[in-house]
Amino acid sequence: MDSDKKKKTALIIGAGPAGLTAAYQLLKNAPDIHPVILEATNEIGGISRTVCHDGNRIDIGGHRFFSKSPEVMNFWLEHMPLQGKEALDDRMLHRDKKFAPGGPDPETEDRVMLLRNRFSRILYLRKFFDYPISFRPRTFLNMGLRRTVCAAFGYLSSLCFKREEITLKDFMINRFGAPLYRMFFEKYTEKVWGRNPDAISAAWGAQRIRGVSIRELILTVLRRKFLKDRRSETSLIEEFYYPKKGPGQFWEIIAEKIESLGGEIHRNVKVIGTECADGKILSVTAVSGGEKIVFPADFLLSSMPVKDLVESFGKDSVPEEVYRCAANLPYRDFITVGMETDRLNLKNRTGVRTVNNIIPDCWIYIQEPDVRIGRLQIFNNWSPYMVRDPLGKVWIGLEYFCSEGDELWNMDDRSFLAFAAGELEKIGILDPSSITSAVRVREKKAYPAYFGSYEKFPAVREWLDSIENLYCIGRNGQHRYNNMDHSMLSAMRAVELIVSGAKDKSPLWNVNTEAEYHEEKQPAR
Repeated sequence: MDSDKKKKTALIIGAGPAGLTAAYQLLKNAPDIHPVILEATNEIGGISRTVCHDGNRIDIGGHRFFSKSPEVMNFWLEHMPLQGKEALDDRMLHRDKKFAPGGPDPETEDRVMLLRNRFSRILYLRKFFDYPISFRPRTFLNMGLRRTVCAAFGYLSSLCFKREEITLKDFMINRFGAPLYRMFFEKYTEKVWGRNPDAISAAWGAQRIRGVSIRELILTVLRRKFLKDRRSETSLIEEFYYPKKGPGQFWEIIAEKIESLGGEIHRNVKVIGTECADGKILSVTAVSGGEKIVFPADFLLSSMPVKDLVESFGKDSVPEEVYRCAANLPYRDFITVGMETDRLNLKNRTGVRTVNNIIPDCWIYIQEPDVRIGRLQIFNNWSPYMVRDPLGKVWIGLEYFCSEGDELWNMDDRSFLAFAAGELEKIGILDPSSITSAVRVREKKAYPAYFGSYEKFPAVREWLDSIENLYCIGRNGQHRYNNMDHSMLSAMRAVELIVSGAKDKSPLWNVNTEAEYHEEKQPAR
């Protein structure tokens, strides 16, 4: 007990991937620091949690476990080993996969990472297009002669006349041409962000879709055709890891390990105040069960929204410009509908074999402008163990992007479920009469947005970095559209800074700035 009293305390706000990774890394690499996680909800995993309903499981937003970082890949497999035998659908379909020698059997063990095939498409004009867009004959047949010719001339024009990249619209037109931009980017982006790409910073494109262009898509086709025999491994475009029972299962395992190693996780504890003096955090004040609790801190690692973090300091303690910018930072909220059905109306014409011949997609990007749904997940294809009856039912996830307080957000559950079923009927996905179970899940501040006061965010970052023992990590902690692995890496970098005593916090912010497309890395074996 005496040694515990001498330890320094690292308060960690949020029990999502960033917060949990930070706590575990501190326990492993900084024995003199005691991690204490403060989580505002009763859930573990943040947006990467798994939600259960009627025996089915929902992955909020979809989380493929892949990364360009061996550090992250090793972290995942250290705590959840790769399958060594066939999963239910692998066995039924006689899939040829490179299972881990001696790895666990998914049919008898739960703590197992599955190796899954990635298959995603775009639904547009009530037809399926490859995602990302390919140059196969089917693409041009679906587009029709007129659209194809317009797209070709539009792309050639974009090669000759480059736009200054101020907005996301500029960024996309420079890489795809105006016709393809209007077909496959403009309306979908409006669904996601609630505004036209000409009102969104080009920084979003530079971060999320850098390296993707017509030129790169053509080169990818050529590489696959002519270098096929030289590439011994399948890229993560085609394969990814996935926990047997969804991403939340993995983070619940990490939470258990943190507590078994002596770390603390306090649930239903919402941070409302931060005390700072002489450029250092002294403590945070939180509310739990109506009571205020003060937690002293030697270090503070925050994955809470930057907006809320800055406001917790109090208006008088923050420079006016910084406070105003943070208070007005924009976010997009998110609604997922889990829907169980006896059947889909979509026919599997892909040549990819599936259980009951359902379509093989993980995601379908809904580009149709006459419906509000943005994406559709087929959970059977993520993991058969996400589904109560994988041999008799199809369990899907409908994804809607919205803003807290708008029409979609305020709709009551019953009305929303009827609305969502009607949209699926409209675009030919299913008949509402086939639905056997449904639930709606809402998620606040799911997507930090790159417009509005975001243009002044550098001033906010500079002020936050000036606080010596404060480390901003994760998607919301950095107001950056990070993938799960980037959130984890930001936590790892924060722990390294704490252990080394380094003052320069740029390594935190340099995560997810490399000029490579996110899904072009080969999986670890």
